[in-house]
Amino acid sequence: MKTHSSIRIGQSCATEAGEAARAFHAAVEQPDMALVIFFCSNEYDPDVLAGEMRRLFAGVQVVGCSTAGEIGPAGYRTHSLVGASFARGSFDVVSGRLDHLQQFETGKGQAFAKSLLRKLENQAPHAGADNSFALLLIDGMSLREEPVTRAFQSALGRLPLAGGSAGDGLNFGSARVYLDGQFHSDSAILVLVSTRLPFKLFKTQHFVASDQRLVVTAADPARRLVKEINGLPAAEEYARILGLDAHNLDAMRFAASPVVVMLNGTNYVRSIQKANPDGSLTFYCAIEEGIVLRAAKGMDLLGNLKQAFAEVRAEIGPPQIVLGCDCILRRLEISEKALEGPVGEVMADNNIVGFNTYGEQFRGVHVNQTFVGIAIGDESKSAGNA
Repeated sequence: MKTHSSIRIGQSCATEAGEAARAFHAAVEQPDMALVIFFCSNEYDPDVLAGEMRRLFAGVQVVGCSTAGEIGPAGYRTHSLVGASFARGSFDVVSGRLDHLQQFETGKGQAFAKSLLRKLENQAPHAGADNSFALLLIDGMSLREEPVTRAFQSALGRLPLAGGSAGDGLNFGSARVYLDGQFHSDSAILVLVSTRLPFKLFKTQHFVASDQRLVVTAADPARRLVKEINGLPAAEEYARILGLDAHNLDAMRFAASPVVVMLNGTNYVRSIQKANPDGSLTFYCAIEEGIVLRAAKGMDLLGNLKQAFAEVRAEIGPPQIVLGCDCILRRLEISEKALEGPVGEVMADNNIVGFNTYGEQFRGVHVNQTFVGIAIGDESKSAGNA
């Protein structure tokens, strides 16, 4: 546990859900909690965990989600419960849940976000884009992150949004988000936070575009399927361009060899989840026909992460906490390259509390293979929020 004036961090590696919840509560409990955030292993019994969290934090606003791995004081874990509590003296918080994402409509999504924004402004009249941010936790199996993220950010205007897609380990079965004492699927949780503390929303990735072009010539965006690249079966052409064997495409190869797309002058990673028997590729993001992708080259992941946090510290000082959303494919690469130790040190030095995701959201865009963070400093550093 790490204790600060207004934020308390805890992580339990207990294998049983009730025991984990009780240990987590003991670590983060503090007077007058405005918000508790938690990230939990998919291996915990969700009904047992929900019931114990509901009992322990009765009357407290609690949000959370299932993961593809957890990050906290105990480092990278795959069977733990991690999170933090935030005191009311430093934070004003409102939250809400949007269900039935399969029937999501942009107008309803915008109305939902605007209603939460009005609620925050009524609770904290001083709240504005310069001292407030939004956290999004969304079912990573819903395949609705793109329209939901766009709609929410559009409604919130300049108030910045960041978040992650709930996971299910490497099973890709059922992901859950938590609010009002229960876990929910096909749902999104939006949390709006206003604070007097300095903060910074940021993202970082260690891939850069090459000159190798992959033109999507047949796709099913709703299912995140790319059927053809450059007029040929997608998996075959992807493998040919990257010099891989199409018969040996797996999660590790996709983690090492994503593609990027340029949006408004910025490169965003578009990661591949799997190759299908029909020769198509399933992505973690919706891909439209006609999009020009470029093969990506991986650079120094550890150096890139250190640089990102150096920039955070230069702006807001040492963070009390960083709510981190780290793509599961980054976790696989870190494991493959035996970087858990040095990456874990960077995470610990910056008080990262978060999870491995099925995708990340940053200022209205759904991204992949990226670390997205919300860093919160202390009062010794004047605000200059981003």
